[in-house]
Parts: sequence; C-alpha cells; structure tokens
Amino acid sequence: MTISEVAKKYELTADTLRYYERVGLLPNVQRTSGGIRDYSEEDCRWVEYIKCMRSAGVSVETLIEYVKLFHQGSETISARKKLLLEQREQIVARINEMNEVLAKLDWKLDGYEERMLKFEEENFRK
Repeated sequence: MTISEVAKKYELTADTLRYYERVGLLPNVQRTSGGIRDYSEEDCRWVEYIKCMRSAGVSVETLIEYVKLFHQGSETISARKKLLLEQREQIVARINEMNEVLAKLDWKLDGYEERMLKFEEENFRK
C-alpha cells in the first residue's frame, strides 16, 4: 500500500506516518524501485497497533522503546511485558479518573432542569 492509502485507511496524515518511520516506530517500510513507500501487511499491523496505543495515551517515546526491544528479539520479552504492564496501570488510572468525572457529570445532569428552573425562578424572576 502507498503512504496515502495507509494514511486514509488509518485516518492519519502522511506526515505522521513519515514521522513514525523517522523515529523508528516503522523502521522497515520497503520502497519501490521508484522510491515510493510500499507498506506491507506487517507494516499496517504496526500502524494499527501504534494508533491504538497512541489513542490510549501511550507516549511515542514508550512506543519507540517497545519497538526497539521487539527488534532485539525474544531475550527482551520480560522487558517488553514490564513496559506494557506499566502502560496498562497508567491507562487503568486514567479510566478511573474519567469514571469519577463521568459520575460527577451524571450527578449534575440528573434533575438538571428541575434544579435549574428552581434556581432561576428564585434568583431571576422577581
């Protein structure tokens, strides 16, 4: 697939894909004889993984470290797992924070019209 096809498929920009390649997240993207990037299925799986992790808040630096460890081979499995477990803990913490915010918002919305009408009538209709 060309860079524009991959960008469209994963809703990323071509600049983002080039950046991922430049920093080592997609280190092995092949090129045609004319120099055009030719993304393989494996490259696309990495793009999908990177996009998923980025949307969960995982930093580019953490992903670079993970990819670097991955390419070093099976002796880095425990280090990769540790990295993923750390990221999981951070994601769970963010989910818990968002659930607290959601609960506060739900509380505020529950009966909003009745409370607001009463407040407005008491304070603005005199």
